[in-house]
Parts: sequence; structure tokens; C-alpha cells
Amino acid sequence: MTQPPVPGRGAGAEPAPGAGLPGGAAGRRSDRDARLAAFAQGGPGDSRPPNSALAETLEELSGPGWRCDGATDDELIGLLGRWQALESWAAAGKLGVLRELIRRRARPGIRGQDIPAHGDLPDAWEEGLDHEISAALAISLPAADKLVGLAWDLQARLPGVGAKLADGTIDLLKARIIADELSVLDDEQAALAEKLILGELAGKTPGQVGRLAAQAECTVDPDGARKRRERAERDEARVRFWRDHGGAAALAGYGLPTDAALAAHASVNARAEEYKAAGAGPGATMDQLRVLAYLDLLNSVSAAARIARAAGAGAAQSGGDPETSQPPGPADSENPRYGGPGGPGDGGPRDGDGGGPHGGGPGDAAGGSVPALAARVNLTVPLATLLGLGDRPGAGHGLGPLDPDLARDLAATAAGSPHSQWCVTMTDSSGVTIAHGCARPARNRANTPPPRNRDGPWAFTPGDGPGPPGGYGTWVLTLPGGRELTVKLGPVPVTGCDHRHESHGYQPGDTLRHLVEVRDGECTFPTCSRHARGCDFEHAIPHDQGGRTCACNGGARSRKCHRVKQSRGWTVTQPRPGWHRWTTPAGRSYTQGPMQYQV
Repeated sequence: MTQPPVPGRGAGAEPAPGAGLPGGAAGRRSDRDARLAAFAQGGPGDSRPPNSALAETLEELSGPGWRCDGATDDELIGLLGRWQALESWAAAGKLGVLRELIRRRARPGIRGQDIPAHGDLPDAWEEGLDHEISAALAISLPAADKLVGLAWDLQARLPGVGAKLADGTIDLLKARIIADELSVLDDEQAALAEKLILGELAGKTPGQVGRLAAQAECTVDPDGARKRRERAERDEARVRFWRDHGGAAALAGYGLPTDAALAAHASVNARAEEYKAAGAGPGATMDQLRVLAYLDLLNSVSAAARIARAAGAGAAQSGGDPETSQPPGPADSENPRYGGPGGPGDGGPRDGDGGGPHGGGPGDAAGGSVPALAARVNLTVPLATLLGLGDRPGAGHGLGPLDPDLARDLAATAAGSPHSQWCVTMTDSSGVTIAHGCARPARNRANTPPPRNRDGPWAFTPGDGPGPPGGYGTWVLTLPGGRELTVKLGPVPVTGCDHRHESHGYQPGDTLRHLVEVRDGECTFPTCSRHARGCDFEHAIPHDQGGRTCACNGGARSRKCHRVKQSRGWTVTQPRPGWHRWTTPAGRSYTQGPMQYQV
């Protein structure tokens, strides 16, 4: 059955607005398709193997534009299950394509072997394959690496699991869980473990599938659990910081030794109980107190200092003695905030490479809150937001958008440390960098009085001198507290380049490297998000082939992307400064432009 034609329109004509949408007239059926009955429980359609014919039938019966008015609830559940089976079938097809790419990207020295170690699949492939998959599917490089590895596993080691994915018994997530659980086993053990669980997978949740696989692992190799744990502690140990749901931050450790992690968890719980008993978090839940305890332990804030601060805040809120009570600040006990610098974007301050110990400031640990932090991570704070002229969001690398209040708080916290370093970046209307200057301590300016209000707000005012040639003059950035910094805004080489910062050697000078980092923001491979400060300065045209060490030929590349760019079949060109065109061994091209900051 096909979608009914729209009255007044010929075949192939553009459908009427809203046609085919759920709830619209074109999405309703007044008649009942006889094929729906097959999808009732126990019917032939309810267990029909996924293939292109099933896909066509499902689209005709319940495509995105249909309401399925004629179907019973039982039949709808049957249709739902077959759509999920089709997802698994499609995932298996995608993995099949990846396996063919693995064969074609076999690492040199392996291609052409008479008897490959795992059937017709090579055991190693070119590093750039992950980059090809990442760019084609718009997924991260780690995700591409895992997907390619899974494609290999489900044929080379676990073909039965691969078959269960293709026939819709399990989905891609469950297949990945099984492959991960059995990864510590050798090929013979993996085959035995797979045999134990294949008949038990239907109808199981991801958690149940994981437990089945773990039980099989321990059955065929009683030492497997220990090996997996030791490998996790060795290869997966890391601390990760990221933006969580709702815009808050998250901090977690992985691959931790069990005994030490249990002890740390007990310490957090004990500190939280101490806070609860002392009333340090009125109205706070235990989870909120655990978060506060966790951060205080990491930031060396003593329980006594936290409790004293909470008591002072409570006195101030209840009308206590103003001479002795401490009012709650942006880092009060019920709303901990964590410091950082301003950053590039829309004329907003940007940090340079921070250094030195933590400085004192409004968040001094003696008051029971987070110490003022020197600027060590890149945070973008629009100048209009700092000056109170607007409420544009900020941004933090790895954190994403920051609401204006949080952006101001982070910038103020960084301003409390004399070791924070600042820069100012100007952008055009699209957010692309056009000028940049690093802030330096201001010298005494002629006829200029010292700061009048050391508790005053941020300010950005014209300074003395014309600034760099072709730039935007000299400015003075005044931090809260009155400290003044001089900023000379020079042009950034985007779309055009006058080679003013060119180096005649292989290595760029500090200024050139810094400007390229500001311009590019991140690694210039389209799906790599490594911050430019952690990347190599890499020549599009190699230096030994006459390429200039200049912004018009240089770009930020992570070390891994740098290696891929230099491998077989890959090229990178820079049609104009700030624009990087990557061409893969398959001949596909992907272009990455300069960083676009929030405007």
C-alpha cells in the first residue's frame, strides 16, 4: 500500500504542507490493511527476519507519516519490534562495509598473505581508517575506532554474535557489550564463551546480556575477571572532566583500584555525614552534600573551614552581626562554583598559558570555599557579558556553552589570582577571529590616575599608542579589584596573510604558534576536538618541500591527525589561511574553517 495522493496534485508533485505528518489528514487511514494481522503476537510477521522486503512492508504499514489507525495495540507492538530488528540488520550491514574497508586498508606487509590470521580479515590496518570513518559518519575519532574494532571482532572472533545482530536478536549496543566482556579471552576461549550464551540472548536487556557474557568469561577462563580488572586499571585509568546535563560540570575517575576507590568513597560519605550533622548544608540532600564533600576533599578545603563558612553565611542571612558575619558569595556552601579564566570570542578576554601556584582571592580556602585559580584552561567570556552590556553565553573547551552568570563567576574567580593570564580576541559578525592581543601589566600612563575603585567592575577602555600596524589599537583591560592590563590588538591571518610572523626555520615562533591556535581553536581535522594548545603546528605543504612556516601554511593538528595526514593516500591543503581541506585515500574531501566563537 502506498501513501494516498494529495487531492489536486499530480503524481510526483510536491505534497501539500503538513501532508504525511502524524496527526495530519494525509497521515490517517480509515481503512485497515490486511497485512497488519501478521504482526500480532505469534503471527508470521512478528518474527519475520529483517531484510529489504520487511523494510518496504513496514514503511508502507507504519512509516513516519502514518498514524496506524487500523492497527490493534498488539499489532503495533509487533511492528515496533520489527523496526528494531531492522535497526540491527542495518547496523550489521554497516559493519560489513567497514570490514571491506579493513581489507582494503590492510597495513602494508599484511596485504596479500596467503593465509591471514583471521580468515580474510587482516589483523592490522592503517591508522587513517578511523579518520575516514569519523569524517564520513560525523562521529568522534574514539567512536570510529571502537566501531571498526567491533566490525572486526564480530567476524574474526565472534561470528555467532555477528549473526545474532544481523537477524535482529540483539542490537548494536548488546553486541558491543559482549565483545567488550570477552575481549580478554584468546580466540579459542572467546569461541567457547560465545557458544555458551548464543541461545540465551533473545529478550535480554543490555545489563542481562553483560552479566551473561561475564559469567561465560569466568566459566571458560576463571582468571578472566582478574585479567579484565587488571587491564582496566592499566589501560583505562583516567580522570575525565566534562559538561554534564543541564550545563553543570562532571568529574569522574575510571579504571580505579577497587580498594582505593572504596576507601575514597567512604571518605566522601563520612565527610558528607559530618556536614549533615553540623548543619553545613541546610535543606541539602545527601547527594548534594556528597558532591560538596567530594570537591572539598579534592580542593583541600577542611571540614572545619566549610562548617565555619556555612555558619557565617547562616548568621548573615538571618540578620546576624554585620561586623562578624560572612555573607554567602558565589562559592557558598549550597552553590559551589569552580574558577577559571576568561577566553576568546567577541572581544572577550582569553587566557594564555597559565602558570604558577594558586593565588589568594575572593575564594580563598581559609573562608571554606574554592581557592582562586590561575587560568589554565581555555574559557570564552564575551566582553559584553563581563561589562554588563549583554547576557551572551560563554564557552569552555570540553564544557560547551556556559550561561552568562556562570561565565561571569568563572572570570571573576580567575581575576582573583595574580597568576591568571588574559588575552582579548576580536571577531567579525560570524564569530571568526580578526584581531588578537595578549594582555600585559599596564605601565604607568601619562596623566592617568591610579584606579579609583579597587572593588569596581570590569572595564575595557582605549589606551595610549596606535597599536600594531594594521591592527585595532591599544586598549586597557581593567579587572575587578582595579588591576590594569594593556592589550595591543594586532590582525590575525584569516583569509589573507602578510607573513609578518613567518619563521624561516621549521619551528614557528611563539607569536605565530599562538595566533594559529587562537584562529583554529581545535585540531583542524573536522571531527577531532583536541584543543589547539595541545596540538602540533603542522605544515600543509611540508617544510622540506618548500612549505612556509607561516599562518597561511600552518594549522593545528593533534599528534594522531598529524601522523594520518602524513600517511599513504592523505593530503591536506590550505586554500586560504584558516581553511584546511583534507582529502582521504577514497578521494573524498572535508573542509574545516577557522573557529567560530560565540557572538
